[in-house]
Amino acid sequence: MSTETAAWTVYRRLLARARRYWVLLTAAALGMVFEAGAAAAFTWMMKPMVDETFVAQNADMRLSIPLAIIALFVLRGVATFATDFGMARTGRSVVRDLRQDILSKYLRLPSARFDREAVPAMVSRLNYDTEQVTQASSDALKVILTDTLTIIALLGVMLWYSPRVTLVMLVLAPLIAGISTVVGRRYRRINRGIQDGVASMAQVAEQALSAQQEVKIYGAQDSEQARYRSLIDRNLGLGVKVEATRALASSVVQVLAATGLAVILLVAGHEAAQGRMTAGSFVALLTAMMAMLPSLKRITNVQSLVQRGVAAADRLFAILDEPDEADTGTRPLQRARGEIGFRDVSVTYPGQERAALEGISFTAAPGTVTAIVGRSGSGKSTLIRLLPRFYEASAGQVLLDGHPVGDYRLADLRQQVAMVGQRVMLFDDTVEANIAYGTQAGADPARVRAAAAAANALEFIERLPGGMQARIGENGGLLSGGQRQRLAIARAILKDAPILILDEATAALDTESERLVQDALERLIPDRTTLVIAHRLSTVEHADQVLVLDNGRLVEQGTHAQLLARGGLYAHLHRMQFREPEAG
Repeated sequence: MSTETAAWTVYRRLLARARRYWVLLTAAALGMVFEAGAAAAFTWMMKPMVDETFVAQNADMRLSIPLAIIALFVLRGVATFATDFGMARTGRSVVRDLRQDILSKYLRLPSARFDREAVPAMVSRLNYDTEQVTQASSDALKVILTDTLTIIALLGVMLWYSPRVTLVMLVLAPLIAGISTVVGRRYRRINRGIQDGVASMAQVAEQALSAQQEVKIYGAQDSEQARYRSLIDRNLGLGVKVEATRALASSVVQVLAATGLAVILLVAGHEAAQGRMTAGSFVALLTAMMAMLPSLKRITNVQSLVQRGVAAADRLFAILDEPDEADTGTRPLQRARGEIGFRDVSVTYPGQERAALEGISFTAAPGTVTAIVGRSGSGKSTLIRLLPRFYEASAGQVLLDGHPVGDYRLADLRQQVAMVGQRVMLFDDTVEANIAYGTQAGADPARVRAAAAAANALEFIERLPGGMQARIGENGGLLSGGQRQRLAIARAILKDAPILILDEATAALDTESERLVQDALERLIPDRTTLVIAHRLSTVEHADQVLVLDNGRLVEQGTHAQLLARGGLYAHLHRMQFREPEAG
């Protein structure tokens, strides 16, 4: 498929999204027709205006022509409003729909997809790319249609008054069309680079600002600024190329138009000498020609908007065309008993040769605590993410209540799981909204309060201005680490899921916060099947079983006491953590 055909296919797909707004589009189309007709009518009136008012000095026409002009432009004003409003509302609506669809798509993509592209780049797609689509789907389309209709109408007037003069001018049309084609290809190539650059700029800026304390403490301001400067300089260069191309194309078109005007003057002079053209006819022709120049210029310049929008739409449609995470399960699941089974499970990430997990087998009975320990990079986080199907096993089976997790509908499966991690995700909303996050119709305030109390969170919530209605800032930025952790535990308590996953939930806390969080966890764990990744081995002493991972393999399994007595890797890790000297 040629580049032009591919671009047209993308643009046609973009325009198809506007069909549901056909009422607005119909009003806009009618407005365009009236706009073009009014422009043609005004130029057509030039002949009687000159011949009757100034040459023949017809007294009857002195009043009727000015009144007709006023009526004509009132009609044109109404038509312009209908066109502008209809196209703007349609374009903005298309972009709103696209933004909703893109965010919805992102949330349906597999977790592995988020490992390939940074979140700031995704946000750039939502904000910047969709804004380019607005200009292509409304602003550019309005210019193309309105000015094309205007040019056709003005050509009709010119043909009416002098076909010969008009045909001479039309010789230049293929040259203008050729310029537009060349310019369009160049715009498309440059705009792809600009949009990639904007995504990279957003990513680098967000990383630098999010890590501003680390940037300052390590004195890396200059290197971060240099990294950002290289990106903005590249985008500046591409932007200048776009503007230079636009300006050059516009200048060439204007020169061609001026050449056409000079030819018209020569031919029109000959026609007048032969008695085939009056002064009024020539003024009408000249007015139509001059009125056509801005339309020709706008149509040439609009290539930039169209190609920018097509490039952006192409990227957005590529996201929409990606496959959703697999959800082919049909087995209903109201509330699981909580029996977890891994049967010879292996996981290999795309592009990696070494397996993240290899041959993992164990069973976690309902209501028990299974601790997962091991060195950094041993596969602990990968293991717990297989249960809610954030990642899929490359081999083997993950079972819940005796059935493969893939047999269940994703929504039902994930409803059985509550997670509390070291990195708590909170939202810039109230305390109550964060605890009740995900409940379909909003939780009963009494239940939210009870969950907060069970999580040892009520004591600090009541000290906040507004209590449960206090806003906590982006990702809970107004709270301490221990407070954020307790809100996450309150959220898990309120969900009351039969399976609990704790991912180093107390690893980054001070002693006092850890005590409060640990106490809250002890209220959350009973009667649930719990998988806990333990950073501090002292927290797993009372686990029903401990899984020891090393390089993606399950190397030891047993209780805390059994593994210490065995003197293997777990005992080594325990001695290293508590600084006990190893026996010689």
